[in-house]
Amino acid sequence: MADRLFTKVLVTGGAGFIGANFVHYALRVHPAWELVVLDKLTYAGNLANLAGVMDRIRFVKGDIASAADVAGAMAGCDAVVNFAAESHVDRSLVDSHPFLRTNVEGTLVLLTAARELGVRRFLQISTDEIYGDLAGHDGRSREDDAARPRSPYAATKAAAEHLAFAFHTSYGLDVVVTRGSNNFGPYQYPEKIIPLFITNAIDGKPLPLYNDGSAVRDYMHVEDHCAGIDLVLHEGRTGTAYNLGAGAETSGVAVAEAILKALGRGRELITFVADRPGHDYRYAMDVTRAEALGWRRRHNFADGLAATVRWYRDNEPWWRQVKQKLEYVRHEQSWYKPRP
Repeated sequence: MADRLFTKVLVTGGAGFIGANFVHYALRVHPAWELVVLDKLTYAGNLANLAGVMDRIRFVKGDIASAADVAGAMAGCDAVVNFAAESHVDRSLVDSHPFLRTNVEGTLVLLTAARELGVRRFLQISTDEIYGDLAGHDGRSREDDAARPRSPYAATKAAAEHLAFAFHTSYGLDVVVTRGSNNFGPYQYPEKIIPLFITNAIDGKPLPLYNDGSAVRDYMHVEDHCAGIDLVLHEGRTGTAYNLGAGAETSGVAVAEAILKALGRGRELITFVADRPGHDYRYAMDVTRAEALGWRRRHNFADGLAATVRWYRDNEPWWRQVKQKLEYVRHEQSWYKPRP
């Protein structure tokens, strides 16, 4: 990779989980970059995620669905990496409107500004969930497979991808897309399964598993994801999507058991709850295209999970502050229901 390709990069959603990890990664790998971080600081955005690097970035509090906010942040940038999104499937099932506004309208605003301001490359962060449920067979999704999203969240992410590719075809904007599998690691908002289970287990609280806990996900350490995003940003072919996954399908029960073992807690904390509507029971991706660029994962699931458990044990003030907020408490209390 060559730093000379990009000098000023806009990272949207850079105070969220994956975005903040990418900011930390980029500052290590590309110290000459001028980084602009645009984030609305919704419930999942947290300036504490950028502690220690605020003096090395320009932070802009703003909304990607606001043309004025975007224009002010994007001016002079030669690359954009769009992490900004409403990202929790559960919340999209309760109210999909914020997902439509941020994930679709916001992406459209960003693409329009990128075209008008002469941005040289636009990287749209997407998800394996656009492929839909692979339960019932052992195949893996490839980048040319049709999108079959089954949740409002996944549908809005698929729509954002289509907009990005349309701007490439219609206007010649240099666009690349990455589709990541489920991530885990530092700074993840504790409503997602791994930080939820870690923090609940630390406190001796139940670990809620949908239905029988058999749904599998391909859990990838966030630093491996960041490395893949960085590689695609520099080396990816314009107008092309790249799958980024760990190739390690793990059930919810196996995740819970591994966390309980790491923390010395008993299996009695596992609690089966009512299934999520339209629950996808398997995601899996073929990552040959990204590997052909030279992408390699450095973390296996067991080692990455052990490091993540240590991080949450060592950073209790960070997650306790989040979990004590009324917004978090209301969601947790209202969402999980007893299994019939």
